[in-house]
Amino acid sequence: MAKAKTGYVCQECGGTSTKWQGKCPHCHSWNTMVEFVEKPVSTSSNRFAHLAESAPVKVLAEVVATETPRITTGLSELDRVLGGGLVPGGVVLIGGDPGIGKSTLLIQALSYLSTQHNVLYVTGEESAEQVALRAQRLELNTQNVKLLAEIQLESIQQALQQEQPKIAVIDSIQTLFSGELTAAPGSVSQVRECAAQLTRMAKQNGIAIVMIGHVTKDGTLAGPRVLEHIVDTVLYFEGESDSTHRLIRAFKNRFGAVNELGVFAMTDKGLKGISNPSAIFLSQHNEEVAGSCVMATQEGTRPLLVEIQALVDNAHVPNPRRLSLGVDGSRLAMLLAVLNRHVGIATFDQDVFVNAVGGVRITETAADLPVLLSILSSLRDKPLPKGLLAFGEVGLAGEIRPASRGQERLKEAAKLGFKIAMIPKHNMPKQKIAGLTIWPVSRLEDVIDYLR
Repeated sequence: MAKAKTGYVCQECGGTSTKWQGKCPHCHSWNTMVEFVEKPVSTSSNRFAHLAESAPVKVLAEVVATETPRITTGLSELDRVLGGGLVPGGVVLIGGDPGIGKSTLLIQALSYLSTQHNVLYVTGEESAEQVALRAQRLELNTQNVKLLAEIQLESIQQALQQEQPKIAVIDSIQTLFSGELTAAPGSVSQVRECAAQLTRMAKQNGIAIVMIGHVTKDGTLAGPRVLEHIVDTVLYFEGESDSTHRLIRAFKNRFGAVNELGVFAMTDKGLKGISNPSAIFLSQHNEEVAGSCVMATQEGTRPLLVEIQALVDNAHVPNPRRLSLGVDGSRLAMLLAVLNRHVGIATFDQDVFVNAVGGVRITETAADLPVLLSILSSLRDKPLPKGLLAFGEVGLAGEIRPASRGQERLKEAAKLGFKIAMIPKHNMPKQKIAGLTIWPVSRLEDVIDYLR
């Protein structure tokens, strides 16, 4: 019998090495090399057979592009993130913290899809009885939902060939193992092999496969980074443990836009989509408070209003604290330096805390102006004008730079009843928006003038 081959694979880039190294020779990441053991495969049976016959070389202009058909899941927020629904032959990888609601979301989707399509739910983490209890608790119609409690890849492939489902859910990819390999389930080689084989079957038979993946302590998908390159769509399920709201975000989508955001509310009957998510990210104050500013951010194609809160207080230690939740901490330090340099407002002896309400994470630079406004409001202990909304990037030279899709942001603000918008001068709308007064600013000095 041939000796098993031992190697090391990088969890970041998927590069391999014959010996362990502290630094990956391919992507130069530290402490990412993990051992894997593979059983030699006979040359007589190649499991990586071609999906189709060899195709001739074509001119790109002559290729006929057709619209990709979509399969709606019955959950509008999930369809939004997917780009309109599932795609036959497409593979979706969804990750999130334990207990966040991944299995609940997908069993709800399968319950709706089973009324129109042949579906299969493969569970490797729970027994069939546990899945049935969840569906019963959610009061779902599971008359046509086929269930398979199995973790061996070859048995799952055989079931997919026999049942020929239109949609299949794998819960989860880390529990599967292939008899071709000697490594344990959940190891790097097993996860990579099982994902590759399932993707091959999806493309070959036109099955839409949704795989659930575990996440690491850092919140990234467990397993080799190559796992995200194999699949067509990567979704992340986010949410605070003490909150009923869940966010699902697309980080990769070959069939739609990335950075789309879907918002759900966890109820006793499962996850319900929220059509107006701005309402949950805006606090309801009985009276105007200092240190609060509403910003209009853009999540994919959806404008979203989020409240930014700041607290500036006298520091009681030599090194003042700079803490931000939902906002980039590095940009917060930069904004405080710009504030001191260009308008002479120093915070070197103040603790500064910034928070985005609702647990949402804002990554775009258009949050700079609202963050500065909330800091100025808290520092002066004076509320901002009632009904004020802002967005815009602040440069190191003190200039206010424009943000993308400013028109959509302003229309969303006017629809929710905001009266004043402080925006970059270059984002001035061509036509007046009813009920909305525009305060255009081009430099940080203009911002201070409006607040006087």
